[in-house]
Amino acid sequence: MNLGLWVVQALLAVAYLFAGVMKARQPIETLGKSMHWVNLVPVGFVRFVGIAEMLGAIGLILPILTGILPWLTIAAAVGLVLVQIGAAYFHLSRRELSVLPINLILLILAAFVVYGRIALVPA
Repeated sequence: MNLGLWVVQALLAVAYLFAGVMKARQPIETLGKSMHWVNLVPVGFVRFVGIAEMLGAIGLILPILTGILPWLTIAAAVGLVLVQIGAAYFHLSRRELSVLPINLILLILAAFVVYGRIALVPA
């Protein structure tokens, strides 16, 4: 089970790191072509979400890998669950139903990490 958790954590970390870097670094005009919602919210919020996603990605891997404050891995996964709940609510409110499966998959995977690192293979 530990290997399965590591695989899920690695996949989530790559996904969130990629998405976070895009939101934190790309010009809003460029980002707005593929993510239309960024044109509807303040730029600071887009950058905040990007930085939160990057920190979540790092938090999924680094604490448990180094053994330094491994509970932060659980905290990072909880934070990413909250990010996906917020994202799903936002997309639902805009009737962007095509994006919801991605939000739900990421939410379920992050929740699995929370459960796995608490109950199956404690961090």
